[in-house]
Amino acid sequence: MSNQVNIPNKRYFTIGEVSKICDLKTHVLRYWEQEFSQLDPIKRRGNRRYYQQKDLILVLEIKDLLQNQGYTIEGAKTKINNPETTRSSYNTGNPVITQLKKDLEELLALLNK
Repeated sequence: MSNQVNIPNKRYFTIGEVSKICDLKTHVLRYWEQEFSQLDPIKRRGNRRYYQQKDLILVLEIKDLLQNQGYTIEGAKTKINNPETTRSSYNTGNPVITQLKKDLEELLALLNK
């Protein structure tokens, strides 16, 4: 992904927060929930959605596939569902690894204080 997004270190995010962090409209997020079975935020009272960090990473991956890499919805589903194609993308540019590394560095800094 060309643009790095800083995901706050929180447990849950509202759809409005995800919309701002990922620079997407809320109706796009709701539509993607219908299209991508892996994107399944927790729903609480009043049908409020609560996304976790893994959901934000998935949203950013879907956004990258659709907007930057030129995939169709079906193509993006195939790419996300096929572990063979996604496994090769695990490098230092992978958002999951980048976020994990950042979190571990922050934890290490706290422990060293």
